[in-house]
Formats: sequence, structure tokens, C-alpha cells
Amino acid sequence: MKSVHINRNRKVDRREFLKLTGVALGGISFGKKFRYLQQDSLPDSTNLARVAIQGRVDLKSRPDIDSETVGVLFEDAVVPWIREVSGRNPFRYIQRWVETPEGYIWSPFVQHVQNRPNTNPLEAVPTYGDESGFWVEVTVPLIDLELHNPPTRSPAFQNGVPMRLYYEQVIWVDDIRTDPDGQVFYRINERYGSYGDIYWAPASALRVIAPEDITPISPETEEKRIMVDVRESVQTLSCYEGSREVHFCRVSAGDNYDADGNFLDHSSTPVGPHPTWRKLMSIHMSGGASGVGWDLTGVAWTTFFATPGIAIHGTFWHNFFGGENVSHGCVNVRPQDALWI
Repeated sequence: MKSVHINRNRKVDRREFLKLTGVALGGISFGKKFRYLQQDSLPDSTNLARVAIQGRVDLKSRPDIDSETVGVLFEDAVVPWIREVSGRNPFRYIQRWVETPEGYIWSPFVQHVQNRPNTNPLEAVPTYGDESGFWVEVTVPLIDLELHNPPTRSPAFQNGVPMRLYYEQVIWVDDIRTDPDGQVFYRINERYGSYGDIYWAPASALRVIAPEDITPISPETEEKRIMVDVRESVQTLSCYEGSREVHFCRVSAGDNYDADGNFLDHSSTPVGPHPTWRKLMSIHMSGGASGVGWDLTGVAWTTFFATPGIAIHGTFWHNFFGGENVSHGCVNVRPQDALWI
């Protein structure tokens, strides 16, 4: 039996400070209209940074929040990622910054992405047993989608918000078409949690996930445990086979407890031991109320361990890993870590 143990030994409460800073967290909020920086082409670089949060981010002359602002970027802007460095941001746990050619960005605001187009798309939909279709992974920073069955149903894409997928999202494909110019498109049709929207996306942006990509690791090992420390100053996850640690990563969990450690609401990651009870390649996740809710397409590599729908899963909409609680109860990890788990 695989199990997840959520550990929370003491409270380090900075929630009021975070509220005052007004940092936008956790998905695409209902009812908002966002500004996007238009980019006709991506930078010529292997490693890239995509602005993942809503609104604007400042480019700083040094990796220091108090240094001169030398530029401004908006959501979905893509710039070269030179390296991640240590810097200064008082009153925040995360002190990592991303160096770009034009300045420094506080690391939690950007997703580390690559641009790896695919040149050999499928020409026909494969069939596995009685089921036709296949899973794909986004391998470019972002792609625009064409709605197959208007009008839009998902709250995420209302009010003029572009219909997009992002790097390392995983999604189900059930049809293929080729346009008069010979460009191949895959039809995106989410299998779990969808509002019913169906999209077309360029096949060049999507890698077919092969069976060997999801072969279980050490299937013969019976005693597997996942230990998560949700303290805001820690935010880590370790995987064990028996007493041996076999994987480690940073996380961002949910933490909403009072001074005595009592659970307040479902924005908290529930502490204690939990058995894992379901795994999915991808799922559409949504919740909350109008104006403060979230709606996320193609949340990859979900491992459910508690109700209501709390899971370890891949996260593409922020980089607050290893120091700050920003989820709505789930354990957010980078997609490659979620796949390993």
C-alpha cells in the first residue's frame, strides 16, 4: 500500500503579510480579464522563463527586491532563462531569482520552460484495446487553442481570456486533422472533469506519451511512503522505498490552521497519514466561488490521497516551491516530480 504522510510540526504564520502583498496565486480566477504581452516569436534559447502569475512582474537590475526596476513583463511573456541565483527578498522565505538578459525576476513568478517542437506527428489515432485516443504532453512554452464546439463553457476562458495550454501540461487527444497546408492538428478532449469544451491544437507543440514513459518504478517494492512537510518555512516531499529515500523535491501545499493547529477549511492540506487511492494522467480541476475560484485545464500526474479531491499534482501556474503555501489544499509540485511520484 502506498501512503502519504503530511507532517506539520509547528506554525510559522505569515498569512497576513501575504494578504497585504496582494500576490496572485493559484490558477485563473473567474470573471477577470487579463493583459497579455504579445510575442510573435520565442527567444532563441533552450531554457526559457514564462511569466506564470496574473498581472505584471518587475525586472530588477540585481537579484534584490529593493534594486532598480529596469523593465516590466506581463503574464505569458517568455524570456531567456540564464540561471537561477540566490538573492534578497525580505519577509519572504524564497530567496531565489532568475537571471535573464534584461534583468532579474523573483523566481516564484516564472515557470521554467523549454521550446522543443515535435516534427513527427501521428497521422492516425491509435487504438489501445477498445479505446481510441492517446495522451500528449505540451513541449513548448505555450500554445493557442481553437475551440471546436463553441460557445466556451469553461470559466477559465471566459471574458476574452486566450484559450491556451502550457509547458508540461498533459491532455487527451481523440482525433487528428490536416489543413490544406499540411499542418497537423490534434483534437483535445479532456477525459476527466471537463466542462465539455473541445479544442484543436497544433501537433508540433505536443509530444505523444509512450507506454514506457509511465512504466511503474520498482513495482516489486511493497512498502512505499511519501512524506510531505507542509510547514511554510520547509515545504518538501520525500519518497521512500522501505527506509531508503529515493526521491526528493520542493512543494507548495495549502496551510490554513489557527494558532493551536486546528484545521480551518479546505484550503488546508490535511495532516496525518493517508493512503493513496487513485492516480490519473490528467484532470480538469476547478473550485471556489465566483471571483475567487480557480479553473485549470490539464492538471498532470495527479495522485489522490484525501477528500475532497486532494492530490499531489503537477503545477504550471506558479513556481512557489519550497517555502510558501499557495495551494487550495493539494500538494503542488513541478510536473516532472509529479510524474515520478
